[in-house]
Amino acid sequence: MIGQSLHDLWFGFGVAFQGSNLLWSFFGVLVGNLIGVLPGMGALQAISILLPLTYVMHPVPAILMLAGIFYGSQYGGAIGAILMNMPSHPPHAVTCLDGYPMTKQGKGGVALGVTMISSFFAASVGIVVMIFASPLLVQIAFKFGPTEIFSIMMLGLLAGSTMSRGSALKGVAMTVFGLLCGVVGTDVNSGSFRFAFDLPELSDGLELVAISMGLFGVADFLLNVNRMKSIGDTGTLKLSDMRPSKEELKRAFPAMIRGTIVGTIFGAMPGTGPTITTFIAYALERKVSKTPAAFGTGMIEGVAGPEASAHSKTQVDFIPTMSLGIPGDAVMALILG
Repeated sequence: MIGQSLHDLWFGFGVAFQGSNLLWSFFGVLVGNLIGVLPGMGALQAISILLPLTYVMHPVPAILMLAGIFYGSQYGGAIGAILMNMPSHPPHAVTCLDGYPMTKQGKGGVALGVTMISSFFAASVGIVVMIFASPLLVQIAFKFGPTEIFSIMMLGLLAGSTMSRGSALKGVAMTVFGLLCGVVGTDVNSGSFRFAFDLPELSDGLELVAISMGLFGVADFLLNVNRMKSIGDTGTLKLSDMRPSKEELKRAFPAMIRGTIVGTIFGAMPGTGPTITTFIAYALERKVSKTPAAFGTGMIEGVAGPEASAHSKTQVDFIPTMSLGIPGDAVMALILG
């Protein structure tokens, strides 16, 4: 089996390294980074915009371009979350908790550098796992039914509600409010409106762009509209500023490993998107930390762990999509098409 996998891998590299395919991959990553920075424009929106272009393309470069958009938008979303406190993609909402405080401390470049290293490390591990462990992970994924998937989602929601600083009651209220916003729209089973107040505009649910801009963009603007205080030194950010120190790497590397393991485990399970994975990874970092109260004030582990889990989950998501034909999330559903 390993010999056949290596043979198929060698053939796949031969196809992927063709000049035209490399150009389409580069184009996808570039577009993904540019669109991923925009508030509310994550991988799903970016792929949806460029999906008509694939109708006239060969399937191989089309999939390579869409995968490049997927990966590029993941890192592009982290840029907005760290530098502007605006999660362009839901998984990066956790990155805001410690990424933006690092920016206010003048360490925004370090946070971006750690994010880049975490994404490369986690994606590399995810590729190896996808190549050699796909049959085993597929068997594990078959054993997860509705009860197990519900338990994982409940774990992610509880982690998200209890990780917020301050009152735990406010954290739970935040999660409940998010669930109420999520049920607005048309019921997929009965086709009836839920909490839409007979407004046709709400039939598709609340717009993510409007929510993110209202809760994060406009609120942050009104908070700082008449303040002249500088937030870090982001205006003169240089490439050398993105190089973390040895001490910072020493703190971030264990978090990268733990985040990669979390993303790999949940990546093989259909229906669990990267958002739940990042919340679980962040909760795990707080659990194993000797100073959990410091999270939310600029802890580098709070950036490395969730970002590693998101990128490893992104890679391993291809296992159920390509082997079972069951997409792991909405982005994988588009790529499967």
